[in-house]
Amino acid sequence: MREDVSGADHMSGKRSLRPLGGVLAAMAVSLTGTRISAVALPWFVLVTTGSATQTGLVAFFQMAPYVVVKAFTGPLVDRIGPRPVSWTTDLVSAAAAAMVPLLHALHLLSFPLLLALVAVIGAARGPGDLAKEVMVPEAAERGGVPLERATGLSGVIERLASTIGPAVGGSLVALLGPLTGLVVNACCFTLGSVIIGLALPRGMGRATVETTSQAGETEPGYWRRFGEGFTFLRGEPLLLTVIVMVGITNLLDAAINSVLIPVWAKESGNGPTAIGLMGSVTGAAAVAGSLIAAAAAHRLNRRAVVLVGFLLAGAPRFLVLAFDVPLWAVLVVFAVSGFGSGFINPVLGAVLFERVPRRMLGRVNALGDSLAWAGIPLGGLLAGAAVAAAGLAPVLLVCGAVYFLTTNLAGLRPEWREMDRTGGRGGPRPHAKEDASQGGADVAT
Repeated sequence: MREDVSGADHMSGKRSLRPLGGVLAAMAVSLTGTRISAVALPWFVLVTTGSATQTGLVAFFQMAPYVVVKAFTGPLVDRIGPRPVSWTTDLVSAAAAAMVPLLHALHLLSFPLLLALVAVIGAARGPGDLAKEVMVPEAAERGGVPLERATGLSGVIERLASTIGPAVGGSLVALLGPLTGLVVNACCFTLGSVIIGLALPRGMGRATVETTSQAGETEPGYWRRFGEGFTFLRGEPLLLTVIVMVGITNLLDAAINSVLIPVWAKESGNGPTAIGLMGSVTGAAAVAGSLIAAAAAHRLNRRAVVLVGFLLAGAPRFLVLAFDVPLWAVLVVFAVSGFGSGFINPVLGAVLFERVPRRMLGRVNALGDSLAWAGIPLGGLLAGAAVAAAGLAPVLLVCGAVYFLTTNLAGLRPEWREMDRTGGRGGPRPHAKEDASQGGADVAT
């Protein structure tokens, strides 16, 4: 049994796009800041230490806490509510990010202290990102927006951030140095906190209160909620298959973004401006892909969309960097990859939201994301060690081959046929049925 504790407008059935717009705006500024630091922080470490291994170590210390903390905060997001979790963790991220340039200016920033600060940023980003994701279905319901379209729009926001962030980050690093990018990063996190705390309508993002049908019983505690998330995932072969596949591809993506591209940019002489350009063209193309997905993904075969998207988004990026080709050719390949990647998250996000009961979204989404992201902390670490041992080109070729095999073999699994079916163990979403009945875009329920 579930008690709805949302605001009066929502209870009365009044629809507004303000909730979805607020959540998407908060996502936009936070993700843009993250993308800026993704250029500034690795370059800062690389030029100050000259070590690909230490660059990978910094990436590990940021992403390992992200994954671990996110996994264990799912029940707390369900219990406390995503809104307070989001704005408080954004403030923590802002404070930790601001400490890096401040301590460096005071000549107090040692490498162990830098590792500690990026670990704090990662630990705060995990629940912060989760909380914003969890608010998307409620925001879509309040605005009468089909779920697949809402996830498509969140994908567009992510891709826009991936376009603007690297361009701004590369420009800031080239003109003013990498630490300026970290200052802008802190400002973005602060603005995200303000949007969530002040701009969303009253009653948005509160906790879902679970009660039981038997009198006298209390609502489940933390570990029982945590266990329910594991139990649910064990009974969802489709979600488990997707999680494993995405976990491997995320490891490879982390390797190329945090170590392989910066090392390539340094060895090729293209510098941080090229990193920003590559991220921007990838993001711009991904925006186009996400917009098409938001408008038409519900009419397309989901399995085909996901597999073709991964085929374009994966191996070509690694292979083009392994050969001595002009920068314009690299940018073309990254643009094609970005376009393919724009279709992936809207489809996978809709599948997740359809199959998971709303009351369990926090814990199941946290566990799924954390398992899918488990390889990310190792991506930069392994890539740095591999480049130091074997050189850049062999590592790029191996990573491209593994990416291709992983995504294609996963598509042969029998449970992938369920991706095109409606519903799941979570059952159909009442609001999705209502949207379809009123002549809106079709949405799987």
